[in-house]
Amino acid sequence: MDLHRKAYSRLLQWKEQSNGTSAMLIEGARRVGKSYLARRFAEQEYTSYLYLDFSNIEKEVLDLFENEMNPLDIFFLKLQSFYAVNLKERKSCIIFDEVQMYPRARQMIKHLVADGRYDYIETGSLVNIKQNVQNILIPSEEESMQLNPLDFEEFLFALNEEMLVQYIQTCFTNRRPLGDALHRKAMNLFRVYMIVGGMPQAVEKYCETKNLIDVNYIKQRILKLYRDDIAKFAKGYEAKVLSIFDQIPEQLTKHEKKFSLASLGKTARYREYEDSFIWLSESKVVNHCYNSTDPNVGINLNTDRLTMKCYMADTGLLITQAIDDGTVIQEEVLKAIMFDKVGINEGMFLENVVSQLLVAAGHKLFFYSRTDKNDFHNNIEIDFLIRKKKKISIVEVKSGEYRKHTSLDRFSQKFSDKVGDKYIIYTKDLKKEEDIVCIPAYMVYYL
Repeated sequence: MDLHRKAYSRLLQWKEQSNGTSAMLIEGARRVGKSYLARRFAEQEYTSYLYLDFSNIEKEVLDLFENEMNPLDIFFLKLQSFYAVNLKERKSCIIFDEVQMYPRARQMIKHLVADGRYDYIETGSLVNIKQNVQNILIPSEEESMQLNPLDFEEFLFALNEEMLVQYIQTCFTNRRPLGDALHRKAMNLFRVYMIVGGMPQAVEKYCETKNLIDVNYIKQRILKLYRDDIAKFAKGYEAKVLSIFDQIPEQLTKHEKKFSLASLGKTARYREYEDSFIWLSESKVVNHCYNSTDPNVGINLNTDRLTMKCYMADTGLLITQAIDDGTVIQEEVLKAIMFDKVGINEGMFLENVVSQLLVAAGHKLFFYSRTDKNDFHNNIEIDFLIRKKKKISIVEVKSGEYRKHTSLDRFSQKFSDKVGDKYIIYTKDLKKEEDIVCIPAYMVYYL
């Protein structure tokens, strides 16, 4: 099926503005749809295109890159002959898929762009990791964009719910509730989205069969692929990366959800695991959320990197991971979907999906945590902080019934000159409580 991806518009913008003066690198986790997006764009926006998959490329083609790049006229002629593709000057595109498997091709982008004949799109998983780029010069002629799992809007597009998307946008903009019937529909679909997740293969399978068991099988295969990648690419510290990866569901079941190094071993120290956390972050498998020590517009400059939360980049994968390790029981999760309420560890899943949608909207993740051992009345725990213009917006996630927002009030008082909008994310319809806007989780993308 043809999935609607918002990143397509970003590629259109690049093609028009760049006009051949830069290449575009599409980054993202494995199985997030990078190759599909690149090929679909090339098919629809160019007269012809040439596709090179460096994870499975013929030796003859590699020999061309190694020994016959000059002159470029002969190089392009041989490529076209090998793949039986007729490239047209300024009307064709060449795709370097899985370019991290052959870093030399990425380094050549500088010369290929300077030649000016064709446009170039690269895709890569793990492309930022040190061992993949340490021996090459990253071209300045390369732009990049991040492709994330499908957000909730894209999920609704896949289900042909475009009108619901428009109505949710309008209600958020005007700060008005959807109304009981449409809120129930939107929230039910959002709960399904939490279970299915945003990985294209999982979404396609759900649209095809509406069978969550089949979807879970797809996600198990993706998780296995991630584990295989860790074993293959995280050389020297693969055991540490796996131990962090496998601990994520258990860490997120905790009230404060901060990652505890003690869970990895009584004597574990951050410096021993730093490269492992970086590996997971740069592979786009997880989204790290750091503790802000001084919340202001320069929020990323004042963080405690030793205190972090580790969210899975895709909530559907988190749920499957939790099922596989016994954190939750598959039958209970599926039954909860049938009865329109995810009651099993809903806070864990809801907070993760909020982090996922904030990242999809372009935000970096920060939280605020302060513990006063002498006076618990001074304790503050804010789930997310996002920068909006010259102020900091507070985002608190509430999975069930709530009657108070103590941390939000304390934070607002302590940093009154820095606080802008205040949001509570929950499962009910939109409402305003004085200066606090309570919004349903399916509106998080619009923050």
